[in-house]
Amino acid sequence: MIGVVVPAHDEEAHIGDTVAALRVAAAHPALQGEAVEVLVVLDSCNDATGPIARFAGARTVAVDACNVGRARAAGADQLLDEGARWLAFTDADTRVSPEWLLRQLELGVDAVCGSIGVDDWSAHGTHADALRAHFARTYTDADGHRHVHGANLGVSAKAYVRAGGFPALACSEDVALVEALKETGARIAWSAAPRVSTSARHDARARGGFGDTLLAVISASLAATHAPRMAE
Repeated sequence: MIGVVVPAHDEEAHIGDTVAALRVAAAHPALQGEAVEVLVVLDSCNDATGPIARFAGARTVAVDACNVGRARAAGADQLLDEGARWLAFTDADTRVSPEWLLRQLELGVDAVCGSIGVDDWSAHGTHADALRAHFARTYTDADGHRHVHGANLGVSAKAYVRAGGFPALACSEDVALVEALKETGARIAWSAAPRVSTSARHDARARGGFGDTLLAVISASLAATHAPRMAE
């Protein structure tokens, strides 16, 4: 069985599309009918994320952690207990490609660190074009990249357990897991083959996360624009 973990905190605006895309990936014919369990971990949710996720075809489990590391770990632990051989992780504001799971598995490694893309920058209004250009200039969306994203991550059950799983971190829990995987000698593919499109959200949820990074780029741009000029 393949397990997919999606941590979510008040993501009613996105979770339906996220789960729908995961269900398509789970039904890819090349998986030859292997069971795929999509588990949305509802972390301190106060909106309709749970009902929407279940209606879209996911299972849900609730935790009260306000901590993405704990949420990912809780989902992984449950799926491991149910016999998952492979764990795939994404976020609640993403859309995976129909081949997402297949591309992870066919690499034949212990773990896969995938890249991300952004289809729509319009949430940032007048800053959208600048952010799009900055992303294109600074981000490596190709095999051999060294990005780590919880939105596009896969790991075998054995390698995950050897590495000790996700730590209870509010941010960069994905980076910590990959570092632990390296220390255990896990074979890691840094691949652009498993495709994930993520939201260019303007309401950053995690300090140091992707959304927070985008806001930092905007702040730096504004500071540079309004900085006083040196006297000539």
